[in-house]
Amino acid sequence: MTGGNGQGKLLWTAVGGAAVLGLAGIAFAGYAMARVARAVVVPVRKRPQNQRIVAVDPVGRTVTLADTPDASVPGRYGLWFDDDSGYARLGGVVERSNGTVTRSLLDVVFGELHPTSRARLSGWFYLTPEELGFDVESVEIETSLGQAPAWHVLAGDMGADQDRWVIQVHGWGAAREEGLRAVPVFRASGYSSLLISYRNDRDAPASEDKRYGLGGTEWLDVEAAIRFARDRGAKSIVLMGWSMGGAVVLQTITRSPSVDLITGLVLESPVIDWIDALEYQAKLLKLPPVITLGALRIIGSDWGAPITGQGAAIDFASMDFVARAADLSLPMLVLHSDDDGWVPSTSSRALAIARPDIVTFVPFENALHTKLWNYDEERWRRSIAEWLSAHVNDSNRSRARSV
Repeated sequence: MTGGNGQGKLLWTAVGGAAVLGLAGIAFAGYAMARVARAVVVPVRKRPQNQRIVAVDPVGRTVTLADTPDASVPGRYGLWFDDDSGYARLGGVVERSNGTVTRSLLDVVFGELHPTSRARLSGWFYLTPEELGFDVESVEIETSLGQAPAWHVLAGDMGADQDRWVIQVHGWGAAREEGLRAVPVFRASGYSSLLISYRNDRDAPASEDKRYGLGGTEWLDVEAAIRFARDRGAKSIVLMGWSMGGAVVLQTITRSPSVDLITGLVLESPVIDWIDALEYQAKLLKLPPVITLGALRIIGSDWGAPITGQGAAIDFASMDFVARAADLSLPMLVLHSDDDGWVPSTSSRALAIARPDIVTFVPFENALHTKLWNYDEERWRRSIAEWLSAHVNDSNRSRARSV
């Protein structure tokens, strides 16, 4: 569910000005429920431009933005501008005053940077695997819907041991670029990285209904990626899921016939319970509870298919992994910021309490949604490296070799 502001604006548009009574109110409520339901399952194609570039100083190498929670958070980020036709990278905050935030300008990758209201901040930072300086190959993974493109970044040179892999699963409205930030820490721990696309991504095959399954269908493409890795020599696979990718990964380990190859999970700002996540967003948007409940029932019912275009209803009960905590057995690292602003950390914390034997929870503050690396790269990388060393690399690798 990366990029939540866009979905939120759509939801708000759907219900704005809902102070209507009587039959007109009932009609409007039905319309609003339908809009909200569709907003959840329809893949996003245009990201919201919710940042304003106030000034650019090419000599001083700074960019001044209107002060927003995203614009003022420490760390380094990507800056898309002119409806994503330009991209720059920003460093830390230089000054904050008079409703603006000035940040250092690291570089302009493409486009002509100038003051504009059509901009957005991104946690991606890297846009291609080649920027990381490692050996990489573009590959195609055979899924049930056709060939899905992916990047395979080798653990070392071609003669190095390639039996440990991590498969990166991106979030709602995002793409495989999201996982590039994680490649260096896994490579340093001896892992090849497979950054996948899945159904209904721009560059991947579309499902027949062209709708998100919120993990309930996307896991099939992760399963295909597991088979690909196995055929390339993988004997121990870690799955890493970002935001909705966390929900996809959890569906994978509870449904995959290849689960014996999986030795651990890393979940970054994950959706652990969809009901919790969607109700949280609804409260942020001040949606009437009846609208939220109605939208969830539409998505979760067969009769809602003509409204949303879904090929099948979504079983929300199967996606509540706090309730299903007993079904989990693999070691997992969960990284989540308490001010996420899109997916609450409540379910991540609840899962850690329910399963302290397998869940390592690392809380962050002020890092927002899927921007933990950007906010504190050193702590983020250290948390993953130490967890891999303590919970996966030795005992689980030995187990995988014996399978």
